[in-house]
Amino acid sequence: MPRYDHLILERLPERFERRKRPGFGQAPQRDERTHADRINRELDTAIEVQRLRRRPTAIRPELILRVSMLGQRFEDDWEALGLTVLSSDADRSLVLFSSNEELRDFRERIAAYSGGAREGRRAAPHNAFLSSIEGIRTVEPVDRIGPRLRDAGITRPEDFGEKQSYVLDVELWDIGHRDVRQERVLALGRGVEAEGGESLDTFVGPSITLARIRASGRVMRSLLAVEVVSSIDLAPEPDSEMGALLDIELSELPPIEDPADGLPVIGIIDSGVNAHPLLDPVMIGAVGVPVGRDIADIWGHGTKVAGVAAYGDLRAQFASGVFRPGARICAAKVLNDTGNFDDTRLVPKLMDEAIRTLHGTYGCRLFVLALADRKSPYDGGKVGSWAATLDALARELDVLVFVSAGNRKPRQGRQLEEAVTYYPDYLLEANNRLFEPAGAANVLTIGSLAHGEGLDPDLAEDVRVRSIARFNEPSPFTRVGPGLGGAVKPELVDLGGTMVFDPVTRDLKDGKDLPTAGMLTTYHRAFERLFTACSGTSIAAPRVAFRAAQLLQRLPTASSNLLRALLVGAADIPEEARQRLAHLGGNAKIRVCGHGMVDLEQAAYSDDARVVLYAEDRLTLDHFAVYRIPIPREFQTEAGDRTIRVTLAYDPPVRHSRNDYRGVKMNFRLVRGTTTEEIFEHYRRRPESEGPVPDLPKSLQCKLRPGPQERELSTVQTAEALFRSDISRYGDDYYLVIRCAAAWAKDHVADQRFAVVVEISHQATLRLYERVRQRIRFPG
Repeated sequence: MPRYDHLILERLPERFERRKRPGFGQAPQRDERTHADRINRELDTAIEVQRLRRRPTAIRPELILRVSMLGQRFEDDWEALGLTVLSSDADRSLVLFSSNEELRDFRERIAAYSGGAREGRRAAPHNAFLSSIEGIRTVEPVDRIGPRLRDAGITRPEDFGEKQSYVLDVELWDIGHRDVRQERVLALGRGVEAEGGESLDTFVGPSITLARIRASGRVMRSLLAVEVVSSIDLAPEPDSEMGALLDIELSELPPIEDPADGLPVIGIIDSGVNAHPLLDPVMIGAVGVPVGRDIADIWGHGTKVAGVAAYGDLRAQFASGVFRPGARICAAKVLNDTGNFDDTRLVPKLMDEAIRTLHGTYGCRLFVLALADRKSPYDGGKVGSWAATLDALARELDVLVFVSAGNRKPRQGRQLEEAVTYYPDYLLEANNRLFEPAGAANVLTIGSLAHGEGLDPDLAEDVRVRSIARFNEPSPFTRVGPGLGGAVKPELVDLGGTMVFDPVTRDLKDGKDLPTAGMLTTYHRAFERLFTACSGTSIAAPRVAFRAAQLLQRLPTASSNLLRALLVGAADIPEEARQRLAHLGGNAKIRVCGHGMVDLEQAAYSDDARVVLYAEDRLTLDHFAVYRIPIPREFQTEAGDRTIRVTLAYDPPVRHSRNDYRGVKMNFRLVRGTTTEEIFEHYRRRPESEGPVPDLPKSLQCKLRPGPQERELSTVQTAEALFRSDISRYGDDYYLVIRCAAAWAKDHVADQRFAVVVEISHQATLRLYERVRQRIRFPG
């Protein structure tokens, strides 16, 4: 599957500013002769540049131009002149194709316009069209370098090594019928082979024309100057037993790669992190909190968390034959050697000192807090000071904290068998609510799914030994929401192990007692053994942090709000969990699984039929912003399920002493089939003297699920609109309205920062990404 950079979501200026902007309602005033001369000169230059670039073997003198427009794009006028519109961008530029260099009709229009207004006329011929042309140039070689190449450091043609061999995918512009495009891609392959390269494969689809080429950097540079080439990029890269792993010796350990430059740092706030062959290369520092505390991990929990945070799925790393760290690690030891907080220390103060120290000393922006107050399950009322401290730090420092939902042994004594027979119903029991501080609003709380049935081969034949959950079903121990006021908690889930019912020992065994029931991770006494197994939300939380680190490495300047929005926007509840919880009805799946499990590929990349646009922004309190969402024609009309998913994340000021914990509240609406003027008029604040608010019919407001009453309770909100019928009557642009409402914080803050992510997807294999990209102003 192709990997593309996400795109930038365009925010519209406010209504009155937009009315003042010149060039959108009428053609600008020009001196016709001067302007015509400039158009001719730029056109001549573009033609000459392409002649110089053209291969001597080229048969047809075809022409591709980039034209910048003011006001309307006049696409119909260009088509009438015999030019094909290949792309149109939000900056009002077009990429145009002509099958010849003469452009006779276009030249004739320029000549007529150059003479000025004729007698009895107010304007020169074709004035609106030609006066709106701001500039003409050719598509430059650098414009054709794809996002994966840019990520690899090749941003200019000169970056290709002259003699170095590359395997790259070359995409051609969508010009002509299928047989014409077939001939073009074959001709391109013949040209590459004539220069010593190799055409490995070609694909000509309904609108996509690709060639996979192996050639030297010299050849690749020349391809960047071929006008029919749309882009050149790296080929997509396709992204396998417990007892034996636990007994692995150091000499048997697969090689460990050195951490890549710029790996994000994850802070482990726990019992410390010990020296370990896997952790030593990624460990950049550790502190004791409070100052003076030793940093050795005697209890062992922090080292387990750190192994998962640094490497994610260690079993998959084993299977790959090499350990590749996804993050660097720093640690703050806040627990004593028995795994408890010191009685003499305030937990919020420990949290504040730990997070500030790791952030200030090591630049840490991601934190894992796999700890909980076992005596404080959340009862639906106010959150505690621990949670409020995390929320305040997340807002102040722009950091993202992953908090485990907490664990519970579901049944004991005579009720032990109900752990099997009553699963998963007991997950919704009142005493299975989240532990403090998992109710915090500006963090991500993580629940757990089972990695499998957890049966040991030695026990599998004993009919009395029973698994409880299967792969991707909720772990029997995971704690559930909702959070404050009904907010979605946990927001996300990941694999964290399971439990097994053993009637012989009259116990429920997790990874601590039965390795197959747990997840593989690093052991804190590496001189005894390298690995151990563990079950718990404390394993699920660092798995999500590991994904976030990979996302942050790709988007190193992303705010914590954007990271939250991308992660939640790419999450879905696994089908196995949905089916297992279905009989409980209502919102059971949300209470247990939140928004689901993150698909990192979707969080980090768009693809052909799935486009992600995003924005990081701020809003003055009690104001709103409007964003334009380009809707391709194929999305409107092609049969099949189509969705628009919107995810909003913000980090309001909080005050745990108040019932209205959040000092600012935000929400969104998705509007279609109307003008921006009508949208601004509907949503803007107006005095009573102006009369009633202009109506915005419900048919023009997209039905998003979940609805506003459910989603607006959370600081990270996601909702989806599903379309199955033809929606072309609603036009080519939808609009996202983001609203910011001041609560008690209006006297304390002036504005609120946020991030929003919009995903447009179609179940069919369509070229949505390219169509959307052509219509936006700024690439991601």
